[in-house]
Amino acid sequence: MPDHAQDAAASPLRLVELRETPLDVAEVVASLDDDSSGGLTLFVGRVRDHDHGLGVTGLEYSAHPTALDALRRVCEQVGREHDVHGVSAVHRVGRLEIGDLAVVVATTAAHRGDAFQASRALIDTLKAEVPIWKHQHFADGSEEWVGTP
Repeated sequence: MPDHAQDAAASPLRLVELRETPLDVAEVVASLDDDSSGGLTLFVGRVRDHDHGLGVTGLEYSAHPTALDALRRVCEQVGREHDVHGVSAVHRVGRLEIGDLAVVVATTAAHRGDAFQASRALIDTLKAEVPIWKHQHFADGSEEWVGTP
């Protein structure tokens, strides 16, 4: 077996990145393609047009220099704590418009229940622990930082 195949078999991490370019759901799904997984669950976070009763006109995501390492640790943790075959997570940074994809996370497992639990843990832990901050711009001219220390 080639070395890269052994590495893939040893770790459930498939695609873990921060990007300034638009996210592609199909790329994340393709990163988790394997014949042993009966379930693949996917969460896609999008920029919505409102928050706190105010219209949102756009936002920027900023990431601490350690954010990618933190994202990788979260993915590894989910891989250890859940019976999964694959884990992928991609988060956008920079300026995003309404409707843009901000985050795509997915997991695969032999059974759907394991995949659902792992994906829920993945997005919830990512939001709580990865140092990525959202700067929202509202239609009334106000702004808000979310997730800053």
